Amino acid sequence: MERPLRLIATNPVDALARTIEALLVVASQPLTVEELVEATEDDAERVETALRLLQERYTEGRSGIVLQQVAGGYAFGAAREAADACARLFERPVERGLSQAALETIAIVAYLGPVSRPEIARIRGVAADSAVASLVERGLIAEAGREHGPGGAVRYRVTPLFERVFGLESLAALPRLDDVGEDQAAIRERLLEVAEARAS
Repeated sequence: MERPLRLIATNPVDALARTIEALLVVASQPLTVEELVEATEDDAERVETALRLLQERYTEGRSGIVLQQVAGGYAFGAAREAADACARLFERPVERGLSQAALETIAIVAYLGPVSRPEIARIRGVAADSAVASLVERGLIAEAGREHGPGGAVRYRVTPLFERVFGLESLAALPRLDDVGEDQAAIRERLLEVAEARAS
């Protein structure tokens, strides 16, 4: 005689947390609270409570994966203790082999973007075509409109992939320009002056 299935009472927030856990596993990029609310058809407060529950469950030292706030959303990533092994298993060219030119270019775009290729070239003092093309190909920067005026140059901004690769919750997590006592306009002017002086 078959035994009847036993129904297990579940906490509604636990059930929501499991659904969110599944969504984060299958997502190809970080998911915002708004996207999770839409997918689960639940309210933001309960989604945030479920996310806190998952963050407790997936923390450094308790699990090989951790729930991170990156690129303005939530995503699973490898715990620090497992990161080296993961890197050996999966080649991640987007995170490897950035040249000095690419690093300088992406720093300029991250801090001063949207910024055009000619402006990047003036700041660095050398042509930026190759570095910009490489970063676009890797998905770390993307077009963000054009400069005003006829024949306006394409402007570039960093992408959510940049934030995820560099482990940033958002661009606000970059070291602040205020820490050096100048605003972005002053930094931009100073960099341009340095570039012009180097070129002369």
